[in-house]
Amino acid sequence: MNQTGLVLEGGAMRGLFTMGVLDTFLKNNIVIPNVVGVSAGAAFGCNYKSRQIGRALRYNLRYCRDRRYCSIWSLIRTGDLFGAEFCYKTLPFELDPFDCLTFDTSSMDFWVVCTDVFTGKPVYRKITRVDNDCMDWIRASASMPMVSRPVKVGGYTLLDGGMSDAIPLKFMVDRGITKNVVILTRARDYVKEPAKPYPMKLVLRKYPSMVQTMKDRYKMYAFERAYVFEQEKRGNAFVICPERALEISRVEHDPQKLQAVYDEGVRTAESCLDQLKAFLH
Repeated sequence: MNQTGLVLEGGAMRGLFTMGVLDTFLKNNIVIPNVVGVSAGAAFGCNYKSRQIGRALRYNLRYCRDRRYCSIWSLIRTGDLFGAEFCYKTLPFELDPFDCLTFDTSSMDFWVVCTDVFTGKPVYRKITRVDNDCMDWIRASASMPMVSRPVKVGGYTLLDGGMSDAIPLKFMVDRGITKNVVILTRARDYVKEPAKPYPMKLVLRKYPSMVQTMKDRYKMYAFERAYVFEQEKRGNAFVICPERALEISRVEHDPQKLQAVYDEGVRTAESCLDQLKAFLH
């Protein structure tokens, strides 16, 4: 299994579907050694490397209505819809501790994808240990444009990786990892519509390349999904995704809906465990 990869799409709170899948993997001792996560795929998916079953669901259920976690109050007060201090310091190091030791000592390669606001191009970063830079890279990957401040780390100024490389399967293939599990948070029949340009042009007027990347995002997304399903047909990718659209908003505050999406991920993973094990071996 050493030459297998795992690709985690983002999607804000749809990422709890992914965590239902990944927690099921861990419960069945399915540990894939090469992982790349985008946005929520990075912010939630890091718990796969730290092997903390249920953690992402637990803190989302507990804090989804806490204004420090995600709120207009946080956006107005700090410039971030998802409070940076609370989400990436208070929560993982005080309230629901992240297992830094397990993460740091794991042999798993864990990559995150961000977008350079000055070029509009993806930036890939391997996270090897938990420190302030690690949390900044993960935060950058999940920083949704227009409701987040750009994150400065590693000499870059960054926002959400899903804007430039939403499903980084080709990144894995280019690294020589040709057998990949891909977890999507959209159903197979989903088609992304073009974004409205005017709010982007206003809010991100300092970053015209980023605006152009966001305008073209629907084309990139269609291309990447086509590539994923082509690789699936060739037997090189194993795709796990919801059967239908998940009934959840990107910034969902209803604990019952969050739980339902996570449970859907569990059911979906359990239904394909035998096929997945055969693919991996």
